[in-house]
Amino acid sequence: MRTLSARSLALLLGTDPLPRPTYRGLADGIRRLVADGRVLVGTRLPSERTLSGELGLSRTTVGAALDALRDEGFVVTRRGSGSVVCLPAGPSGLALSQAGLIPTDVPPDVIDLTYAALPAAAGVTAAYERALTELPRHLATAGYDPRGLPETRAAVAAWFEGRGLPTSPDQVVITSGAHGGLSAVLRACLEPGDRVLVESPTYPNAIVGVRRSSFRAVPAQLTPTGWDVEAIDVGLRQSGARAAYLIPDHQNPTGLVMDGPTREALAPVLARSSTIPVVDETFVELGLDDPAPLALPSPFALTSPDTHTLGSAGKTWWGGLRVGWVRAPAGAAEAVIEARHSLDLGTAILEQLVVADLLRQGEALLVERRREARARRDALVAALHRHVPDWRFGVPSGGLNLWCELPAARGDELARVAETAGIRLARGGQFGVEGGLSRWVRVPFCVAADEADEVGRRLAVAWELALGERPTSREVTPLIA
Repeated sequence: MRTLSARSLALLLGTDPLPRPTYRGLADGIRRLVADGRVLVGTRLPSERTLSGELGLSRTTVGAALDALRDEGFVVTRRGSGSVVCLPAGPSGLALSQAGLIPTDVPPDVIDLTYAALPAAAGVTAAYERALTELPRHLATAGYDPRGLPETRAAVAAWFEGRGLPTSPDQVVITSGAHGGLSAVLRACLEPGDRVLVESPTYPNAIVGVRRSSFRAVPAQLTPTGWDVEAIDVGLRQSGARAAYLIPDHQNPTGLVMDGPTREALAPVLARSSTIPVVDETFVELGLDDPAPLALPSPFALTSPDTHTLGSAGKTWWGGLRVGWVRAPAGAAEAVIEARHSLDLGTAILEQLVVADLLRQGEALLVERRREARARRDALVAALHRHVPDWRFGVPSGGLNLWCELPAARGDELARVAETAGIRLARGGQFGVEGGLSRWVRVPFCVAADEADEVGRRLAVAWELALGERPTSREVTPLIA
């Protein structure tokens, strides 16, 4: 069990005087840390005695604060374990959603912000037309190939080669999206019950994918500036995690990019613990601030040869392609193919031909794609500053998301009432390995630039509703992709 020292909790609470009454100020401060995801569910808090000594408060004050947190459902006291952080049960009696991010029908008058994906890129239609001329030579075959078409694997290998990472087509497995690739890699490398280190916040379907494959997700809390290598090292030693799922390039949902020194420092940490890096590069092509041609971040596998790298055409080109890939270390592809065969029998032939065509065109089409995404980002940033000026967020250098910190922990209420204001949102807690994050909301910048102001206006209306609504037992609308 994770244990938070009194000194660490004091540092997280900060040096400002606690509001009065002091016991309530302390309870509110700890609750805010849980809601922000800075103190994780399942963490054992320091004893009343050590915390009172560190904070210079009486044990009566500290005890009253913990009593208030117990009454609110944020702390549970267990014999032999002390006070442990938890989350209040939701309407169904569950604190966390287990469904992941599932697309659902959206009323025509509602703007859906529950997915981070753009409409098809310019050039996709033409690529389909060219692929159709190549399709007849494949129609005489059975059409099943869990490895992927040779030409598609060769195009992916050449794409890695162009980024300085030597890659043979034999190291590439074509999958049904990056999510299918993640499931195949985890099944190939792990045994049921093994632990997987997962960034928090992260892509919600990855959390569900880990759990539904009978593995245990272990959170690695991201800091406002990125990855804490020392904390990851401690987490790996304490948990014995066999794999680590990482999104170092325009991380989903934060937009953070892991810099070169951090990659070089993290690689030996993973190697010492015999932890397999599983790196998701879904957003790597969507750097928005660099002049074309874009210099892509170096593949993590350059510093950590044991890395299984996941990629996808979904964010770069179009989600409807449903084509992804795994670049496995030398000699490891066969295990991925065998594991993948338990999930599906292959990826659609026509779409593989389309993706091979798009990869060969490369930068010529991506310049326009990035220009479009940049215009959408800048318009939405301006709209949020105009309509919800008290929301805090950094402007990411790439990806498709704004990760917004709310001025109050009303994120669940915001998601619950948003559709009343004509907008659909994901709960921030879905992005946390162990929930929390109720002060956060992900706002993808995927709407057209001329719709951004309307999005900002509807978010402002939804936020006013959230601030005025008391917690309710109404069902939350099923979410996203």
